Amino acid sequence: MNEEVEKITPYGTELSKGEQVEQMFDSIAPAYDFMNRAMTLGIDKIWRKKAVKMVARTVPKKILDVATGTGDLALTLARAIPDCMITGVDLSEGMIAVGREKILKAGLTDRITLEAANCLDLPIQDDEFDALTVAYGVRNFADIPAGLKEMNRVIRPGGMVCIIELSTPVNPIVKPLYRLYTRGVIPLVGRLVSKDTRAYSYLPESIEAVPQREKMLALMEAAGFTDAAFRPLTFGVCTIYTAVKPTSAK
Repeated sequence: MNEEVEKITPYGTELSKGEQVEQMFDSIAPAYDFMNRAMTLGIDKIWRKKAVKMVARTVPKKILDVATGTGDLALTLARAIPDCMITGVDLSEGMIAVGREKILKAGLTDRITLEAANCLDLPIQDDEFDALTVAYGVRNFADIPAGLKEMNRVIRPGGMVCIIELSTPVNPIVKPLYRLYTRGVIPLVGRLVSKDTRAYSYLPESIEAVPQREKMLALMEAAGFTDAAFRPLTFGVCTIYTAVKPTSAK
């Protein structure tokens, strides 16, 4: 990791990382879902379903989806766990607006609520949710340790956190091909589709810098979680991290 991911920002302006991330996602919100499908060739749907199966095993009744974006993970959770209520939070009002339209179209407004909120200062009481999910959002946090501690605060004891995050493959054959794709193809397509010249250059930069595998587990444990584990997917280009909030202090 050549640089701390918190120092990598979308636009390099004087605004805070959180403000720049909010600005970026407001800018690319109309093209976000299309770009997700195009960048991953639709495999992101499989990654989400695998994560949701892991969460569903804990039979949660209330789930918080942090960095919910356009609500893809919230919708997948709602369809897979029929009795659960889901609250999604995100910095970007533009992303939330797209998500609300999708939830309305799916007929799930009675079970999914989207709200604008900062993941580092959630307007939520302690121990409120049975499970917490984050999909492709941790690398955008202005302070990852603080964000993980805030997640720990709002989950009930015994509750599960499940993080899906993009990662850099370690296979010596896959790694150079992956770098060519993320550093060359994705920024080019992103500029053409979203018209944002920096958003899809920031993406591979933040993926390379975000703590991965054992380093992410160490941060989760430092935030108070136990039983931290990771599962690499698709040659390591995506990783699912899971952990549990302990039922009693050690």
